[in-house]
Amino acid sequence: MTASPPPGRFGPGSFQLVLLRRMADFRPELAEAARLRLGASLAEQREANKRWQAMVRSPRSRGALARYRSVLGPPESVSARTIGDLECEALLWPVPLWPDLRFEVLAGPDGAVWNEWLVRAPGAPGPVLEGPQDLRPWSATVDEVARAFAPVRPMEGTAPTRWRLAFAARGRPCVAEFTYGLLQRVLVDGVEADPPGPPQH
Repeated sequence: MTASPPPGRFGPGSFQLVLLRRMADFRPELAEAARLRLGASLAEQREANKRWQAMVRSPRSRGALARYRSVLGPPESVSARTIGDLECEALLWPVPLWPDLRFEVLAGPDGAVWNEWLVRAPGAPGPVLEGPQDLRPWSATVDEVARAFAPVRPMEGTAPTRWRLAFAARGRPCVAEFTYGLLQRVLVDGVEADPPGPPQH
């Protein structure tokens, strides 16, 4: 079991509870099992989410990038990234709940955060995605689904932490929905698919 976050400090454990709070909108059973692995109660999760929202909305906030550094500590890696004509930095932090993933923050030269989501860790094997049956909850990231089923059409998410992709898989229209970049569910022919759960770690 992963140790629960120490009282009084908002650190990586508390941040994972915030991620799970949003994922529970789609996958309450997976989010609850992960919360229990963290050794945290529902009350602790609610408090973590409340404190995170207070930090995000605080008028004294030093900015999103400084907030992530304060909460998650020094990044595991920092690398230059070019997106179109724009230069940015990609910062990666480990996420103990998902050992094969990293929390990625893309920041511009002025420190402004452009994107924040879960990605596959460098060198970690990704899932084999060939058809709708392979799109299991929590098994793939936005980038992996976009590459496997290109061309895809980005769609507006239903909340700031959500993304959606529309594409065809084996001739069937699909819409994949993500929270913090991690796959939550897939609609095939407009109906939610019911695949098995994610791989066990």
